[in-house]
Amino acid sequence: MKLGLSIGYSGAEMRVPIERILMAEKLGYDSIWTAEAYGSDAITPLAYVAALTKRIRLGTGIIQLAARTPAATAMAVQTVDALAGGNRFICGLGVSGPQIVEGWYGQPWGRPNTRIRDYVAIMRKIFEREAPVSHAGKEISLPYTGPGAMGIGKPLKSILHMNPKLPIWLGTGTEMNVKMTAEIADGWLPLGFVPGSMKIYKPWLDEGFARAGGGKSIRDLEIQPSVTVRVTDDVRDAFRRMKPTIALYVGGMGHRDKNFHNDMMVRRGYGDAAKAIQEMYLSGRKGEAMEAVPDEYCDEMSLVGTPARIRERFKPWADSGATGLTINSDQDEALELMAEVARG
Repeated sequence: MKLGLSIGYSGAEMRVPIERILMAEKLGYDSIWTAEAYGSDAITPLAYVAALTKRIRLGTGIIQLAARTPAATAMAVQTVDALAGGNRFICGLGVSGPQIVEGWYGQPWGRPNTRIRDYVAIMRKIFEREAPVSHAGKEISLPYTGPGAMGIGKPLKSILHMNPKLPIWLGTGTEMNVKMTAEIADGWLPLGFVPGSMKIYKPWLDEGFARAGGGKSIRDLEIQPSVTVRVTDDVRDAFRRMKPTIALYVGGMGHRDKNFHNDMMVRRGYGDAAKAIQEMYLSGRKGEAMEAVPDEYCDEMSLVGTPARIRERFKPWADSGATGLTINSDQDEALELMAEVARG
């Protein structure tokens, strides 16, 4: 199983854990993953990482669609890929919630599924350079002809000869968007994926492959969930470390009526907990929300405990249907252990 290392997005001060990244590359990790919310962006740190690494793939997990036009994203990721020597960038895309899309980026929420489809189609046309780019989309069109347009927009072809096959992965979790991922993407960053999830997702994926045609199948899609890893003799302490972030995302990362992380917790069978966590978090009772996160929920999405426990609990992940696993950990010993475990 291929391993990735998540470095997420920065806090109040911009830091890139370059020593840990270099360690991951030395240990044989396949990829490094950044993220963005409403602080540091996902693309710029990878240019820095590219200059200091040689082989490891550079992934965005994820670029938020509302932050940039498809052309701006294509230009940025292909620029970093070219600077990195080519064939190293993975463009992970996804939508944020409507609070961020409209509140931070000033963009309409619109129809996310349709917007993703238009976005990917435009990016692929830019990458391939087969003709000046035009796209008559339902959410995004090139040239632009909507309100305020002068009507003289001209289809253009990228000056930079780009990697025509630069991989596009999608971060999705709903039925409609998972089907679309299988249809149009090269890889999938599944939201909330744990061992056993494939029984829910496989019919959706198969329908997407059928829509794509051309014999596309699950063999053509990289699937890379993420997992928290912590080596410790105190499993419950590891869970306690996870719970503030889980409570934030399930309880407060989105509107009461539109929170993908809350929906995912419900889908995994923790509906009562999801409802309680959201109620507590939104009423300012963040400590209670954290305590309401079930230990079992934490255990499903993590590999924590002694090396022996982690080795044993890795087996279901290896058989989960995923082709890779992104590691969330601030421990060097965890990175080393996972490299050893993944090699078998």
